Amino acid sequence: MANRIPAASLDPSRDRAAKDTAYAQVSWPVNLAPSSISYQSHGHLLIIGNERDVRMAAQHLLKVGTLGSIALLITAATSIDSACDEELEQAYDATVALPCYQTRHLRLSGHLGAFQAQITLDDASAINLAQACIQRDHFDLVLDLGSSAQLDLQLPPPGYHAIDIESAAYEETLATLIDSVGEFEKPKYFQIDHAICAHAGRGQSGCTRCLDVCPADAIKSVTQRIESWIEIDPYLCHGAGSCTSACPTGAIQYLLPQPQRQLDFVRRLLGVYRHAGGTAPVLRFCDQAWLEKESTTAAPHVLDVPLEELGAAGLEHWLAALADGAAEVRIQHHAGLPESLSRLIDDQLEQARALLSTLGHDPLRVIIIDDSPTARDAPARFACLMPREEPDLAANKRDRLNAVVDHLGSLGQPSSERAPVPAGSPFGTIKVDEAACTLCMACVAVCPTPALRGGDNDSPRLGFREADCVQCGLCDNACPENAITLAPGFLGDLDARNTPRICKEEDAFACINCGKPFATSSTIASIKAKLVDHPYFAGDAIRRLEMCEDCRVKDVWRDLARNPDAQLKI
Repeated sequence: MANRIPAASLDPSRDRAAKDTAYAQVSWPVNLAPSSISYQSHGHLLIIGNERDVRMAAQHLLKVGTLGSIALLITAATSIDSACDEELEQAYDATVALPCYQTRHLRLSGHLGAFQAQITLDDASAINLAQACIQRDHFDLVLDLGSSAQLDLQLPPPGYHAIDIESAAYEETLATLIDSVGEFEKPKYFQIDHAICAHAGRGQSGCTRCLDVCPADAIKSVTQRIESWIEIDPYLCHGAGSCTSACPTGAIQYLLPQPQRQLDFVRRLLGVYRHAGGTAPVLRFCDQAWLEKESTTAAPHVLDVPLEELGAAGLEHWLAALADGAAEVRIQHHAGLPESLSRLIDDQLEQARALLSTLGHDPLRVIIIDDSPTARDAPARFACLMPREEPDLAANKRDRLNAVVDHLGSLGQPSSERAPVPAGSPFGTIKVDEAACTLCMACVAVCPTPALRGGDNDSPRLGFREADCVQCGLCDNACPENAITLAPGFLGDLDARNTPRICKEEDAFACINCGKPFATSSTIASIKAKLVDHPYFAGDAIRRLEMCEDCRVKDVWRDLARNPDAQLKI
């Protein structure tokens, strides 16, 4: 494990000067013209809840008079006649002319400027509530005052407000609705490279990590015929960043800023701090909004990475910071963090610590801290590692992480054993049943990374490089012989991890006519066993399976030329 840092070596005044120099020379990357999307709202509002709350809210909003329209959906009735409530009676009189429906069977979807509200009838037909109430295809805004939210999401879509009428934030919510009329823009937080996505391939299902962590339900798996792919709805996306941190291949990339620019900022910040005389820097990853609310300034040795959202940095960024000279990494947790994002950070932390331990470093170099200044400003407990040479930040996500792992391994004492990792981690190997494998290469065809590699016709083989494997499971699902099994874990033997190995190899099968190698013996034997009773290959025709594709076609045409009756069956 790494040496602890002696307290006597710390010099706050020197570190303060180094920190000021670092921030003066290195600025946080800002996209001057990010891609954006637009919402258009005309202020057509749907209010949902029991009759009392709905009419009271509508009365308040009618007094302002700036919304396009207000429609009411009653999910629980309140008897106006029997209620001795003058205020409620006034609300009823003020809102009696508003379009009003009553049902408990509502299906709500959409976002600011485009909410779809469908009422399901007893005969299973549906009514478009916006059409029925205001002769429009959709509502622009939704105020949900029900006892249970119609959209029960950690990050609900823009324009949807679920709140209790007794809440302290109720008045503020009504004011927000009034201000939600017009055209609004927000950044498009991500981009997707489907070519390296491990979600699906050739009809097989694989990685679902991004689907599992999105707090806004903005990510969907779309299937068309047999092909599936990931789509992110930019109108629902809040930019939490959890999908980009969870994605093992970098197929989903955060754009505010791009990961390469974020990594470069951290590397240069640490470099300038070090050259200016600073010692034992602690790198703190935190929300920009959190930084703006802090009442005290961080200690001189604490360098901040001001993220748009905390989920925009994960395992790759934390370990890269250590490889670039940070003594410790601290992740600033705070109240209000969506539950799925909090789980993701915990999971990423567990993975980071497993890797650090296996590579021979103290896992407490990466920690989560609470919101106390004491936790934030605590001195580093470890000496800095030797910073790496200038990294190739243009490489893909997995290659960048592998480079960090190799550097940290070179500075530690890696274990030769395979260490356990949290369930779902993108680290591990595969086990191949050589007796069952026919080298059909279905696994190679679906692998989204270079982890699996085939040979050629002259030397059929299946190669595997563990450093590239993200444990997506596509190879396992695609194998027709069930010959592949995933084996999770992080291998500390970096030479073995980085060196391709042969999982299965055999001689090529040569065409019985022309002698050209075109398959493997096991593939031909397997196909013959499966097609032995097929009428097309009855009798001597079975030998066609031992021919290459060219000779097989020639043999069929020769048979047709000799057999006129066969020609009539074409």
